[in-house]
Amino acid sequence: MAQQACPFLSIDPSGQDLYGEISRIRAQGPAVEVELPGGVRAWWITGLELNKRLLAGPETSKDAFQHWPAWINGDISRTWPLAIWVSVRNMVTAYGSDHTRLRKPMAAAFTKRRVDALLPRVQDIVDRALDALERIPEGDVVDLRAAFAAPVPHEVVCELFGVPPGQDGPRAALYRIISRFFDTAISLEDAQANAVDLYGTLTAFLQHKREHPADDLTTALIAARDEGSLSEQELMDNLILLLTAGFETTVNLIDNTVHSLLAHPGQLDLVRTGQVSWEDALEESLRFEAPGAMSGLRYAVEDIEIEPGLTIPKGDPLVVSFAGAGRDPERHGPDAERFDITRTTSRDHLSFGHGVHHCLGRPLAMAEATVALTSLFTRFPRLALADPAHPPKRLRSIISTGHEELPVLLHGREPAGPRPEGAEMEAEAEA
Repeated sequence: MAQQACPFLSIDPSGQDLYGEISRIRAQGPAVEVELPGGVRAWWITGLELNKRLLAGPETSKDAFQHWPAWINGDISRTWPLAIWVSVRNMVTAYGSDHTRLRKPMAAAFTKRRVDALLPRVQDIVDRALDALERIPEGDVVDLRAAFAAPVPHEVVCELFGVPPGQDGPRAALYRIISRFFDTAISLEDAQANAVDLYGTLTAFLQHKREHPADDLTTALIAARDEGSLSEQELMDNLILLLTAGFETTVNLIDNTVHSLLAHPGQLDLVRTGQVSWEDALEESLRFEAPGAMSGLRYAVEDIEIEPGLTIPKGDPLVVSFAGAGRDPERHGPDAERFDITRTTSRDHLSFGHGVHHCLGRPLAMAEATVALTSLFTRFPRLALADPAHPPKRLRSIISTGHEELPVLLHGREPAGPRPEGAEMEAEAEA
């Protein structure tokens, strides 16, 4: 099928109506051509099963240098605001044997032993953040994203990669840079400046780690580079991938889960009273609000027939929509837009990818979020949204799904007590 003469819609780079746009795209069909920020056209895929197919099979690639003619021949400018999502050379953007080669040292560095050894430190980091919250006067509105959801994963990922602390060091710089990395409404000038800042910071950090090796992931990756498993550019770009993904997605997972539970008190009570597990709550949160809304661009390695009469031409870019897959009514039913931690299909989502590109950091992210949430709601049993009638503003992004701020009251709601008969049905109806 030839490309449509006009795209169905231009995607809002601010992401403020992301799910509304996804619903409108879904209504047009399983694959719809849209216009991304910067005027780049791509096919948007919303269905769960179709997305799984495109993630798992060889018919799509994330290597723009091999499989996106418009990038190869220069039709897409290197100054495109989202160019860094295409130009990096890491295991996520690699294809075939290159992906296998790059993923191997990452998997070797991300061992269960290393993750398990980090968990006591995760609890320490969470406890220190909660101690700071306890010093805030009762009644003050607190931005829980800035005060808890963001600093905890940032400290954890910096511990994992051996990023040294200090107000003027790379840890503080990376916090600032990564926070802007996912802003898809950013100006071209700011995007380019942020990219320069990112590569400069990481170059200095890698030099420091070569001079001060330790038992951390960065040292392990440098060893893989020295053994010839990856180039210096691949070392740098894989470090960008792991630092940004390990930070931003976990921030959003904590942020979104807290917000969804506080916005649905009946659902929160089911968890607090032990009727539903925290793991179930996290899985439903991952389905309902995928921390990463999309996978970045993929490219058709060959003509891809979606259905009779609808074919994505070879070389065309496409978007695998994790957010769309999570709310696919064909899989999750007509109430797919509803947050329900008792949902039997909650675990069928793509928030950690699928197939050969499944996320290596899933065990750490789930353990980290579980420690953070259980500790938070234990320490602050009356935690509540500061203004339940007005949802917090979403991040300016079509890639990262979270909130700019999460205003809460730490002591604003009576904790759950014994539940009367029929309360479970009331909680479900409330949600």
